Order: sequence, then C-alpha cells, then structure tokens
Amino acid sequence: MSSGTHPKVAVLMGGPSAEREVSLSSGRECATALRDEGYEVIEVDAGSDLAARLHEIAPDIVFNALHGRWGEDGCVQGLLEWLRLPYTHSGVLASALAMDKVRSKEAFRRAGLPVVASVLAPRDDVAANHVMEPPYVVKPYNEGSSVGVYLVHEAANGPPQLDPSMPATVMVERFVPGRELTTTVMGDRPLDVTDIQTDGWYDYRAKYTPGGSRHVVPAQIPDEIREACLDYACRAHDALGCRGVSRADFRWDEARGLDGLILLEINTQPGMTPTSLAPEQAAHAGIGFGALCRWMVEDASCGR
Repeated sequence: MSSGTHPKVAVLMGGPSAEREVSLSSGRECATALRDEGYEVIEVDAGSDLAARLHEIAPDIVFNALHGRWGEDGCVQGLLEWLRLPYTHSGVLASALAMDKVRSKEAFRRAGLPVVASVLAPRDDVAANHVMEPPYVVKPYNEGSSVGVYLVHEAANGPPQLDPSMPATVMVERFVPGRELTTTVMGDRPLDVTDIQTDGWYDYRAKYTPGGSRHVVPAQIPDEIREACLDYACRAHDALGCRGVSRADFRWDEARGLDGLILLEINTQPGMTPTSLAPEQAAHAGIGFGALCRWMVEDASCGR
C-alpha cells in the first residue's frame, strides 16, 4: 500500500451458513459505503476457494461481513490469521466463545453478569418430552439471528415438533418475558440502547424483513436500566475478549426492575443491513454508515 492512499479492502460476504442471504446484504451495503469513502473494494463471496482468492487479491485488510457458522465462529478468523491478513471484528477466541452459547454464558457468569438458566439436551429428547417446565425456548447453541428458534408457551399441549435440520444437541432455555433491548459496543464505547418492538416473536423474519420490527432509539426506559445495559454490554464485550463492534442483546421484565434485566448473548458480527441495529445506534450517536465502516477498517487487526 503506497503512502497517502487508501488500502485495498476485501469484503467477505455470503458463505455457506444459514445466514447467507443477510450476509450478502450486509456485505453489499458495507462495500458500497467503503467505496464511497475512497477505498478500493473487492467483494468476495466466501467459498471453499477462499484462501486462494485472498492470495490472488492480496488485500491490505479484510472486512468480514459473514454471518453464522464458519464466518463468525472463529473459523474464517483462523484462516485470516494464518494468511496474516488484518481483519475487522473479533478474533478467533472471542468469536468462538460468542457463537457457543454455553461457553459464553459461563464467561458471563464469571464476570458477574445476569444470564438465564439453560440446559443442553439431545434433539430427540426435547421433541419427545418437556425437558424444562414451560415456557421455554429451544434453539441451536451455535447459530445466530434467531435461526431455528422455537418458543414453547406455558399452555403448550406437548413438546415442540423440531425440524429435522436442527442439530443433534440443542439448547433449552428458560423463557424470559419482557422487552427486547440491545446495545452496540464500538471499541470500548457503548453507543445506546434500542427497544425492539414486534407484534410477535423477534425471529429471523422480524429481524431482516423491512417493517418486521420497530426500533426505538434511544429506548424509553428508566435511567437505571439504560445505564445497566451500557455497563453489561461493555463487560460482556470484555469478558469474551471482543474487539471492534459487537452487540449485546437483553430481555427486560419491567415488573422486576433491575432484577428483570437479563443478558441473552453477544453478537460479534452485528448485521450491517438497512434494518440492522448497530448502524442505527451509530447514526443516533452521530456516526454515519460510511464513517462506521471506515472506523471498522481502521480498527482491523491480525490477532486476538
């Protein structure tokens, strides 16, 4: 890279995960924004030839816009470190921990953060009997974006009929009533709290369909809850060793006050689509989409 010029950025998108389509959307948005910021950008649909493609392109920096398995669970991060390419978002360990909901909860508990009770159970056992008193949630323990999430209501006649595509082992988690809140962390700075309002369950459709959810930022919540969200998000980010941008998701039962605020998970690869939460919070903080993408490129690192 010559002095005074912008680096060449490879934007990784797509890939083979269940979140391929939203990753393509994220990647295209980020690629467009980076070009507008003056970068030379090459879009890469990540496939089995990814290492060869990156060797051919020889980028200065990799912008990781992949979502789901392989893209945000430490796999591609390890490849990028092997190739000694600086990349955006969290490193190998933080990415792997955040995607594994069991191990991330263990780290959160050690950091004194409030998490919900859960167990791992064989898929067939969960489909045959209630392994936990309803209401509860069943989900893969290593996927994101509410892929394959089942809500079993208190009045359910029987256990959930799980799709055969669900993994052999699933997580069963006590359902926490209340509002969906989320906080983006940018480096060491928590941006704000968004209240996610939907007409039903905040599932994959609600997350990525325009109009599927309403985002109120800043959330209309007591100062005590807002400050707790900001604090918990930073502590969770640090507990996993995250870097760059992450997003912490919460449930808040208003009737229980601060005791009703529960940390659900950390997302180390927040969506960067037109309906995504992190860019909205950044914009509210006075950071435009292009500036956010530029900051992420400038923050890119190889390691940790």
